[in-house]
Amino acid sequence: MAKKIVLAYSGGLDTSVAIKWLIETYNAEVIAFCADIGQNEDLNTVNEKALKTGASKVYIEDLREEFIKDYIFPMLRANAIYEGAYMLGTSIARPLIAKKQVDIAIKENADAVAHGATGKGNDQVRFELTYYALKPDIKVISPWRQWLFDSRQSLIDYACKHKIPVTATKEKPYSTDRNIFHISYEGGILEDPWREPPDDMYTMMISPEKAPDAPIYIEINYENGNPVGINGKPLGPVELFKQLNKIAGSNGIGRADIVENRYVGMKSRGVYETPAGTVLHIAHRAVESITLDREALHLRDSIVPKYSELIYYGYWFSPEREMLQSLIDTIQKNVTGTVRLKLFKGNCLVVGRKSPLTLYHPELATFEAETIYNQKDAEGFIKLNALRLKLRKLLQQSKSDSNER
Repeated sequence: MAKKIVLAYSGGLDTSVAIKWLIETYNAEVIAFCADIGQNEDLNTVNEKALKTGASKVYIEDLREEFIKDYIFPMLRANAIYEGAYMLGTSIARPLIAKKQVDIAIKENADAVAHGATGKGNDQVRFELTYYALKPDIKVISPWRQWLFDSRQSLIDYACKHKIPVTATKEKPYSTDRNIFHISYEGGILEDPWREPPDDMYTMMISPEKAPDAPIYIEINYENGNPVGINGKPLGPVELFKQLNKIAGSNGIGRADIVENRYVGMKSRGVYETPAGTVLHIAHRAVESITLDREALHLRDSIVPKYSELIYYGYWFSPEREMLQSLIDTIQKNVTGTVRLKLFKGNCLVVGRKSPLTLYHPELATFEAETIYNQKDAEGFIKLNALRLKLRKLLQQSKSDSNER
């Protein structure tokens, strides 16, 4: 039996109930760990709530800069998007939280770690794969796979009975997860994929209909594949995300309503807001378009689905993800430049791009007179590339003639 447990604690419904349940079930000491990854909450309140609910100690760590530099930026350098729509905002936070949890478990000589992820979702996999990758002998406790609660409503009832304050209510019975990169909404009223989410649900951005009637222009500055400033002003990772979330969110940019395929096998509807991330994805693609070699770009794009899948499934600390990251980062060394964007009512349009390392040369691409490219050379190039197509057709004609005889 576990005697000291480090719980990944958010202060939300599941983990608030988990503290009380772990103490009752294991008669163990519970240490709560809350990672500040930009969820925009009063963490002093989280600290007080954990202690009042029964935690013996609370760790709160500001991980925002580490989260962006070591997790979000590598993911953005890869242009990772799961199933063409989900920007992986929840997925990318889990390995960092789990890593810090393991660090605290080692420091506190705890014999177990626990999380509040459900037995139906992806997060249980993401947390636990990280635990085992970093500390193979750790004991893992997943309350959702053990306790008798069978719904969020039953958790709300338990919380009310034990006077545990929670934010989930019968009026808004959906689950949220927020960090500096995004916010997600799942469950409850969103489980009907035909039902439009209520407009008052959204947090980080306004609806495109309510966005300003005039467009705004911004410039994103890049060095080695990473955003380093806005409108020529150098910014650290945290401040850059704060400003860009505000700018993009106020223009209705970054909303996604998705039915995705969970790793455990079921389909799930998720609604997401990713204001800064959406703009940075578009901007990064634009600066890559003038700085990356064609074949290098195409090869990288061919591995993006696999890379994205690894993050979604929870394999951040895996040899295959690290191998792909190394390949991706090698070609990001020349991804330096500036992208100009036009933001208007939910749309983010690239309207300019420049780089000191550009591979785009107007004298080659122009339709006007020039002396570098000999257009006659294209004839041989086309004929050589057409050779296999001609041979295929000749073979088809030969078979057809033989059948007619």
